[in-house]
Amino acid sequence: MFLAIVLGLARPLGLYLLRVCERQPTFLDPVLNPVESMLYRLLGVRPEQEMSARVYFFCFLLFGLGCATLLFLVLIFQHWLPGGPADAYLSTPMTRDLAANIAVSFTTTTTWQAYGGENTLRYLAQVIGLVAQNFLAASAGLAVGFAFIRGIARERSATIGNFWADLIRSLLWVLLPLTLVGSLILVWQGVPLNMAPYTSAHTLEGATQTIAQGPVAALEFIKNLGTNGGGFFNANGAHPYANPTPLTNFLGMLAIALLPASLMITFGHIVNQPRAGWVLLMVMVALFIIGLVVCDRAETAAPPQLAGLNVVGGNLEGKEVRFGVGDSVLTAVVTSNASTGSYNSMHDSFQPFGILVLLVSMLLGEVVFGGLGTGVYSMVMAALVGVFLGGLMVGRTPEYLGKRISSAETRWIALYALMTPMVVLVLTSVAVAVTAGRAGLVTNSGPRGFTEILFAYASCMANNGQTMAGLNADTVFYNVTTAVAMLAGRYGLAALALGLAGQFAAQRRRPTTAGTLPSDTPTFGALVFGTILLIGALCFFAALAVGPIAESLGRSS
Repeated sequence: MFLAIVLGLARPLGLYLLRVCERQPTFLDPVLNPVESMLYRLLGVRPEQEMSARVYFFCFLLFGLGCATLLFLVLIFQHWLPGGPADAYLSTPMTRDLAANIAVSFTTTTTWQAYGGENTLRYLAQVIGLVAQNFLAASAGLAVGFAFIRGIARERSATIGNFWADLIRSLLWVLLPLTLVGSLILVWQGVPLNMAPYTSAHTLEGATQTIAQGPVAALEFIKNLGTNGGGFFNANGAHPYANPTPLTNFLGMLAIALLPASLMITFGHIVNQPRAGWVLLMVMVALFIIGLVVCDRAETAAPPQLAGLNVVGGNLEGKEVRFGVGDSVLTAVVTSNASTGSYNSMHDSFQPFGILVLLVSMLLGEVVFGGLGTGVYSMVMAALVGVFLGGLMVGRTPEYLGKRISSAETRWIALYALMTPMVVLVLTSVAVAVTAGRAGLVTNSGPRGFTEILFAYASCMANNGQTMAGLNADTVFYNVTTAVAMLAGRYGLAALALGLAGQFAAQRRRPTTAGTLPSDTPTFGALVFGTILLIGALCFFAALAVGPIAESLGRSS
């Protein structure tokens, strides 16, 4: 049902995104055009003045730096903000390295959380800091996706759009209206939206329990729609105030996948080859189904450590009863694929092959749905590698959508494909080699401990943010090194994608000939599918063999 709804809505939503990207009329124009014009005047933006790929990226980087600085200041000086919760509940100190890590995390859409929201942040710090960045960082990512698509589509052009115009249109026409509707549904389902103090309650056993509250609904929908993922509470989507019912869980998963999936349809129509967009979307769906099946089989099987105890059913450790194994697996696979660390179960309790699926999804580099903007250029980059390999096999200069992939373009593509393994594997190696890195393993050691460290850096590099929760990451070492991975995943990959887009925009489109590799056939989809698996295996199989594969073999023996 989930995939049917995503695919059914992909075309209409993709065509709407096309209108937003190309400044074509939409039904929201009468309301939003005056707001857009006012913002242009206030900010001094000239939307008709387009930018080169270099300038576009510089604006993207400058915007991220400014947002990170402002968020850092909000976090450092949050004790001056009025409102709750009371200081007695804020047990985690806001150190400078933690504040810097949070600032980088939320301005890169990673929303990696080395803290618990209810015992670290004031309500207004969450609203004016984290909620605002969920909107702004997601809008910036979608803007980069629009620019990348234009670069592929244009010919003999020195520009790929105006970053500030794309940012404002993404915010006004896409994120704000959808979030308004989604957040009202969450409030209807029971998600709090208040500034009330924490409540003390007495349990049936006679103990005292503190129940955290706050403006939860302001954050919970945009964290999914903007492929951010960081929750208001430490338990994220497993908390009953953040995700109270199976309906809110299902809507949250749709919010994560719909926009990235629809962008593939937008891509196909802007480059004037709609079927090419559908082919890449079907590759995403195929990879998603494989991951879902493998993870579901791992979690629905009786845990081997409980063998002989007459326990029936799947692995329910770390999972909420109101979601069960099915909704927990669906959420885990969706969030790991779509660079949204919005979990509703504790992944540290998953079986080794269940964790393997989530880890591989992030290591493949957001090629399945992915983040806003990043998903479309990650999949196209994978397709370009496939085109290059196909060209080598037939002895012909590779082309994609009429654009030639020469030595200059090949360098951009190769650097993009190698950046994730270079960053993730190097940082993982350092962490397992030094005392400060191993000291974070407070729960597990051996293969599971190695997997937790690899999982952390893969999550940060993919701008995902989910964690296995067995790693104490609130240390100077992890706050610094995970920030490095987050910055590389956000700005390093975007720089390469926009650089390639600029190269393609400057080319003229070549006519299709008998020797041209069609990009809208099942054969091409199979080529891209195989290329993704091949690159993933070559780069990461050794690390996976040391981690979840070794753990699984150890349990079976």
